Amino acid sequence: MEKATRKKVTEAGNRGEKVRSDCHVQIETGTGKGLVIDLRSKVNSMFGRHIRALVSKQMNFYNLTDARVQITDSGALDFVIMARLEAAVQKISSTSQKFLPEMLTQNLYSTGPERFRLSRLYLPGNSPALMLNAGIHKPNGIILDLEDSVAPEKKTEARLLVRNALRALDFYGAERMVRINPLPLGAEDLKEVIPNNVHVILIPKAEDPDQITEVDTLVDKIPVKHNTGQSVYFMPILETAKGIENAYSIAMSSGRIVAMAIGLEDLTADLGVTRTSEGNETLWARSRMVNACVAAGIQPIDSVFSDVSDMEGLLKTVQRSKAMGFEGMGCIHPRQIRAIHEGFAPSPAEIDKAKRIIKAYDEAREKGLGVVSLGTKMIDPPVVQRALHILELAKAMELEFLPVTHEKADNNE
Repeated sequence: MEKATRKKVTEAGNRGEKVRSDCHVQIETGTGKGLVIDLRSKVNSMFGRHIRALVSKQMNFYNLTDARVQITDSGALDFVIMARLEAAVQKISSTSQKFLPEMLTQNLYSTGPERFRLSRLYLPGNSPALMLNAGIHKPNGIILDLEDSVAPEKKTEARLLVRNALRALDFYGAERMVRINPLPLGAEDLKEVIPNNVHVILIPKAEDPDQITEVDTLVDKIPVKHNTGQSVYFMPILETAKGIENAYSIAMSSGRIVAMAIGLEDLTADLGVTRTSEGNETLWARSRMVNACVAAGIQPIDSVFSDVSDMEGLLKTVQRSKAMGFEGMGCIHPRQIRAIHEGFAPSPAEIDKAKRIIKAYDEAREKGLGVVSLGTKMIDPPVVQRALHILELAKAMELEFLPVTHEKADNNE
């Protein structure tokens, strides 16, 4: 980048009394006084020297050596400062250079299509304070959201922050997810997150398989210079009547799709109905999506429960969701995670029955029998697969296995 000679002023980030773990950056170029760093921080005495050194290194990286940088810090970590500074630089420069944080080694774990996705926690992509300790609540997935939770004028800043968070933030084993914006804006999101340690891309407002194919094509074209070699998967979100009608074709549109979710807030608005806790107004749509997912061999994921204070209502919703065939749901607050896990967990009776099914299946195979039965009921391969799934989930959740009972199964088994 050429040195700036004309005076320009730009800014990025957040400041204010309620802002935490963030910073506001203002850059004025062409001052004629070299690089001047004005830091305002409550932790100046402890970390001021480190912050100034980081800012100086990044400004020199961009070859902006004649500028006044004013930073109002509210306890921002390095990856946040770097993202805010880069966002400010991009507003006054055409640079394509990226000053990236180091990749955190404890995040170099992979994911896969069959991973359990009981809970996925949504976090606003432009609010670093909510990201920092999200992993300690042990959601199965953490979604850094670039769509609805980010104001239009903050999209670029959020994109850089999310990219840096994927590299530098400890996710404590959670699947790293990003909800992009609908295309064409989502294409810019993909360029930043695909090469930088993301597991699953959530594709909002999915209505047509061509949308997924377009995202698939874009991902294939993105350079993987900083990629960790991990596979990237998709989770389309159906949020309109048209999306529900095309559920199966969407589910089959890409080999990267491992799950599909339903968004009930937008869907009920599109249908012109009021969303209720019982969910009767979307029963058909949810059933159709579950059926499409099962037919396509992917996981059906339910919507979020929007009342964070109603834990009893949440648990009832989870139980209904599980009964319909969903394998997980979204959450908007960490306190919802435990209830979701408990609701989707196999019951002692389910675990016991699954063990008896597997035992009967193994005994039949040892005897060379072509027909497997438990009590008076025949056991087909899908039933065996379901039993294996229940036991795998129980093991993953570290649930106590009950002893196998040998009493005869009744006709209601």
